[in-house]
Amino acid sequence: MITRITGRLVRLDSDAAVIAAGAFEYEVFVPEFVRRQLQGSIGDEVTLRTIEYLEGNPARGNLIPRMIGFMSDVEREFFDAICSVDGVGVRKALRAMVRPVRDVAVAIEEQDIKQLSALPGIGAAIAERIVAKLRRKMAKFALLIQRELPPEEAAERGVFNDAYEALVALGHSAPDARDKIERIASSGRRFKSVEEVLDEIYRTQEK
Repeated sequence: MITRITGRLVRLDSDAAVIAAGAFEYEVFVPEFVRRQLQGSIGDEVTLRTIEYLEGNPARGNLIPRMIGFMSDVEREFFDAICSVDGVGVRKALRAMVRPVRDVAVAIEEQDIKQLSALPGIGAAIAERIVAKLRRKMAKFALLIQRELPPEEAAERGVFNDAYEALVALGHSAPDARDKIERIASSGRRFKSVEEVLDEIYRTQEK
């Protein structure tokens, strides 16, 4: 399975990127939020994290291998999660993902059925299924920074995710917990444990 492709971005269509890698050109389907990130990179070398799937009718033997590309592993993981919801699937998820991952994750976490229903192809019934299945799994995506992190920063991001879950468990609402974490994260201080994050949050509140 191809999980990553690096090459020159030759063309960007409404739903796919064409990437020249070695002697080959690859058509990689991209959701709208990824296409927007690629708009200024035509002619440049780009790297996409990819997933593969087969499209077509297996009964007729006309299955076609397809690739879908993302700017980061976290975006790819989020797309997989959306596809796992009953009634969604790959093609519907591709059409639906017109908003950044963080925005959709926040809507799921806050059970905003109206906002989710406004995504292309996602009606109220599917939006409710998405919330029911994924609401408690959205912390890492709702706190998403739209860039790849080096290992030490990725580890700290995991600490922030765990601290967020701890705040929610302590009775804070999802928006309040997210706001507290984002304010602490923007301070520039490095944190090695959930306890350090929580101590800093409550210390600053006392001022």
